[in-house]
Amino acid sequence: MAELTYSGNDIQLVVFKLGREEYGVSILQVQEIKRITEITRVPHSPDYIKGVMNLRGSILPVIDLKKRLNLPPEEYTEDTRIIIIKVEDIVVGMIVDAVSEVTTIDQNSIEPPQAVVGGIAGDYLSGVGKLDNRLLILLNTDAIIGVGQEVKAS
Repeated sequence: MAELTYSGNDIQLVVFKLGREEYGVSILQVQEIKRITEITRVPHSPDYIKGVMNLRGSILPVIDLKKRLNLPPEEYTEDTRIIIIKVEDIVVGMIVDAVSEVTTIDQNSIEPPQAVVGGIAGDYLSGVGKLDNRLLILLNTDAIIGVGQEVKAS
């Protein structure tokens, strides 16, 4: 994916749904978005690790994002997607209910995260963005995949 330049304080986000809520991650972390594919379960892995998948010869872990965020599970649908993200040198897939859009949001319209938003621990949030009359929950992907810190077990 090509490097993107931003004017002023704008951030580009990939917006996706988990249940009825909308979430966002920086487009700079997103490598690609795939339909749900065959995932091989790995024994003795944490319950939020769905398994591993083969992406053009590379094996990468796949996180069930709903399980990681302690949200109620739902069956996969035609809209279910795997967002492939890269944080530092780690590439992982995150299963989401649907990817809705790529949008731009002004940094000034992002509030710091509260301790808990919608039952999600504050560790996993980087903020809540106001976009028109919608709220986007911005995820802290470092904490979700456990980069650079020990994440508390839920």
